[in-house]
Amino acid sequence: MKERILALTAAVATVVSVGAAGPAHATPTGESATATVFFPNPVQALGLQSLVDAKDADSPAFAPAYRQVTLTDLDGTGKLSGRYVVVKSSTGKAALAVDGAFPAWHRDADQFEQVMAYHWVTTAQRYLQHLGFGSALRPVNQRRIEVRIDQYGGDNSFFRDDKANITLGKGGVDDAEDAEVIVHEYGHSVQDGQVPGFGTTLESGAIGEAFGDYLAVAVTSWATGAPARTPEACVADWDSVSYTSTVPHCLRRLDGTKHYPESVVGEVHADGEIWSRALWDIRVALGDTRASTLIVEAQFAFAVDTTFAAAAQATVDAAQRLYGTQAAKATRAAFVARGLL
Repeated sequence: MKERILALTAAVATVVSVGAAGPAHATPTGESATATVFFPNPVQALGLQSLVDAKDADSPAFAPAYRQVTLTDLDGTGKLSGRYVVVKSSTGKAALAVDGAFPAWHRDADQFEQVMAYHWVTTAQRYLQHLGFGSALRPVNQRRIEVRIDQYGGDNSFFRDDKANITLGKGGVDDAEDAEVIVHEYGHSVQDGQVPGFGTTLESGAIGEAFGDYLAVAVTSWATGAPARTPEACVADWDSVSYTSTVPHCLRRLDGTKHYPESVVGEVHADGEIWSRALWDIRVALGDTRASTLIVEAQFAFAVDTTFAAAAQATVDAAQRLYGTQAAKATRAAFVARGLL
């Protein structure tokens, strides 16, 4: 199974309107414009495990997967530049809005992936704000990051902590065509924003990969509704068709059976599935809002080289502080079940 690698030093990594939208208009946080995206990817949207990349070719099979959305927080330049993200691409002309709308590009146009990156990074930040970060709780990653589209030729994406930017590769299915790949990488940015340089050891790096997977599922389910046509716990259903042969296609899953320490293999993506299963179980027990809030809040207490055990205890402490004894017990039980406490 192909694995997504963070290949750089310590990076070892308004609710957005989704219905039919009108012309651009001023909002309290900036400008907005209509655009077309996958919502979150065509495999989830259509339930078709047989879709193939075919070198970026568009086809009628993809037509029902496209969705018109409203991009928010734009800076008014007409470009994909806004409060939380600026998009850069070297393989095609920069996307430009015309009369308050970006053209309805499809996957055979480089600009489609540019739009995808802008929309889903902004959606991820709006999800965090929906949880209370930046209002009832301290802000999380409310900085303007750069996302580079198709500037890496391999089937890989990564967050670069020294420049606080994300690169989305173009091997296989272009990574920016799958919202869960985009949000996974944004998860690394979130943790770096909370604990600069986070992820310097195998265990902390595994926690980083697991959180990216968890955030990818949480954000896309919140934005679109839990996918009914594919397993919710399956991460990156569309991107993974290029390198998996089993069905359903998944980069990784949140509901695996790995257990510490016997399942540890010394690779951050594989070992991260131990941590992500614990996060998944917390979400099942407490619901998305409470689980995701305490999971993110706990990360402020992590060290750059945190261990599984220390991070698990910090997460239990956050549950106790935010929601009381019963939530703390459920959180502890999830980590105990994985051998992490």
